[in-house]
Amino acid sequence: MDVDRTRACFPALDLGVAHFDGPGGSQVPRQVAEAVAGAMTAGLGNRGTTTEAERRTERVVAEARAAVGDLLGTDPRGAVFGRSMTQLTFDLARTLSRSWGPGDEVVVTRLDHDANIRPWVIAAERAGATVRWLGFDPVTAELDDVAPLLSERTRVVAVTAASNLLGTRPDVRRVADAAHQVGALVHVDGVHLAPHAPVDRVALGADVLVCSPYKFFGPHLGVLAADPALLETLHPDKLLPSTDAVPERFELGTLPHELLAGITAAVDFMAGVEPGTGSRRERLTASMGAVEAHEAALLERLLVGLRAIDGVALHGAPARRTPTVLLTVEGRAPADVSRHLAAAGVNAPAGHFYAIEASRHAGLGDAGGVRAGLAAYTSAGDVDRLLAALEDLTRR
Repeated sequence: MDVDRTRACFPALDLGVAHFDGPGGSQVPRQVAEAVAGAMTAGLGNRGTTTEAERRTERVVAEARAAVGDLLGTDPRGAVFGRSMTQLTFDLARTLSRSWGPGDEVVVTRLDHDANIRPWVIAAERAGATVRWLGFDPVTAELDDVAPLLSERTRVVAVTAASNLLGTRPDVRRVADAAHQVGALVHVDGVHLAPHAPVDRVALGADVLVCSPYKFFGPHLGVLAADPALLETLHPDKLLPSTDAVPERFELGTLPHELLAGITAAVDFMAGVEPGTGSRRERLTASMGAVEAHEAALLERLLVGLRAIDGVALHGAPARRTPTVLLTVEGRAPADVSRHLAAAGVNAPAGHFYAIEASRHAGLGDAGGVRAGLAAYTSAGDVDRLLAALEDLTRR
């Protein structure tokens, strides 16, 4: 992968900061910003077929659904857009839980971001259903076996495809297969996986997959992807005059059409990281494979360097992971470490990052740790700057 070519597309990098804050929101390439601005100034309207503005808006929406379909390996007719992954998950949990009652069960994991925990916990409590908690090894950050928690009363299993705190990539397909054997629906949080590896909703075994475009170089929105046949069986709250068609019945109000143009541009950018030919899905698979290899090499460089610094502790050692490292420095609060790094021009934030159950289960409490997340635009020089800043701090 030509990292210099990739970095040249991100105006924010011209400021000279080393960004390790991608897990909280990536930097944005010029192509995405131009697509958003272009859509806003091209003449948009409400969706329709009468005026050119209406037809242009229809194209923007259709193109965004097609782009999401290619990115996630899913039918674009089941791509739903919303304010955020959190909002979409809350909406789905409320809709599904109408049929739950005492004796029904929902499985959530300690490894997940709270957006794939609390919506299910709240919905289960309101319905009188039981919540089953799947743990993980605090040392390795590997997920426990889900099978002992499943029964014929399990309605939903909510699991992450990649931990935004510890980087763990669980065997989602194994979890999904076990859940499907008892007739449960599998809801997968793909937010932290989508920027780092090829994604295939069907191959993962996910009935529903959610992600956030602003984590993969796009605008602030959420995406829910499912088989349209599944969505046809669900009936969320909606306004009387709004369409009952799928996927629109799940999209409350008017979509931010200019941001949808940004999603398409982000997916096209990802497909072009590694120059190639073929369909967009084929180019995405090749490009994200190249990104994965680039990030893996930098991750190894970072881990070797961190292990050589006295006083730095690494948390979690999963066998399969995203390029995400959680660390603490002996005698230093995580927030103080983050401030020291920021003063050195290295953005690596501190906290639990809404994976509060994971932080507590790993013994880090609510303070969490310092998270360094690599991205497609991360360079070896960025990694060396982070290591140098931490060495300077520990010497003090």
